[in-house]
Amino acid sequence: MDAWIYDTVRTPRGAGRDKGSLAGVKPLALTAGLYRALQQRLDFDPALVADVVLGCVTQFGDQGTNPARISVLYAGWPDTVAGITVNRFCTSALDACHLAALKVSAGGEQFAIGGGVESMSRVPMFSDEGAWLKDKEVMRRTAFTPLGISADLVASLDGITRDAADAYALRSQQRAAAARESGRFERSLVPVTDADGNVVLDRDETIRADSSAEKLAGLPPAFAELGAKGVDKAVLARYPGLERIDHVHTVGNSPAMADGAALALIGTRAAGEAAGLAPRARVVAAATAAADPVIMLTAGETAARRALEQAGIAADALDVIECNEAFAAPTLRFQREFGLDDERFNVNGGAIAFGHPMGATGAMLLASVIDELERRDGRYGLVAVAGGGGLGTAMVVERA
Repeated sequence: MDAWIYDTVRTPRGAGRDKGSLAGVKPLALTAGLYRALQQRLDFDPALVADVVLGCVTQFGDQGTNPARISVLYAGWPDTVAGITVNRFCTSALDACHLAALKVSAGGEQFAIGGGVESMSRVPMFSDEGAWLKDKEVMRRTAFTPLGISADLVASLDGITRDAADAYALRSQQRAAAARESGRFERSLVPVTDADGNVVLDRDETIRADSSAEKLAGLPPAFAELGAKGVDKAVLARYPGLERIDHVHTVGNSPAMADGAALALIGTRAAGEAAGLAPRARVVAAATAAADPVIMLTAGETAARRALEQAGIAADALDVIECNEAFAAPTLRFQREFGLDDERFNVNGGAIAFGHPMGATGAMLLASVIDELERRDGRYGLVAVAGGGGLGTAMVVERA
């Protein structure tokens, strides 16, 4: 695949609530700042970009009307830059980068941008009120299951305890706090500023550096009450070998809602040379997968296996792995399934600490992998994301 990543940029993650630092910033403004940052950092002509593929999950309100195209115009980029917005739930941004890479490698474009945006403070999750969330007949026929219950199902089937989930969450917080303080995110991080150039947010704000095992242990299960209202019964009917659902997930070992955006400039090697650009990484392989929508959060594993098979490398050859922390138990299962040691896996923390701006996370993780490969002089990295509906996407990259 002749698709090279020339740069990655992302905003800090803001808390996805009314009082979050980015709650007053339009999603279009989040992405517009990143377009400008790419142009300034690389000193290239944006007219070279043929298309922008942008992930966004809740395409409603501020995030409606094709934010990919509108954000390009809002940023003042040439009218010739096209834009398409995609939604594959939590995998959207990584899928957007994959689609941009496919367009480039197929010879359709010399440069394309992949990425994503989500402002969960301004456009709350589920506010689009699709049939999958509101129509009871559709929900029943498609086995709709809340994400938290699915995560608890993974824990129940795999014997992942509350203590193990909390221990992983604490590790995520500690690693994220240490990485932030040591400046590991500076390579790709672009501060968000207002119209007057004042900094609104320049660091990920959801990290709880004061988290402790005692605080985590004191939190109540987040999904037990929902399960007791009939969801557990429906799930157990689908998994009759399981006696009960162990509700191990809390607000402390689950990903928080967040605001943010991320972009990756992808192009051919020849186009990069003509523009005087040096690539940072090559897209080696990427894959998508789907799983049972009830246990949905295992689909990232299948996608990762397919991507590694396409790349022709084993998990042992990976230097850095970023698996989106869609709750602690599915993340621990992923690590165990691939036999990944702690020194390569989610080394700078994850969504449990940072929060999860759904439509942007995949591109943020791609930036993290490339940054970390450069920091430790590694060769291969993997990004894997699982999402709602039993969907998963993974990408293997090689440092240039």
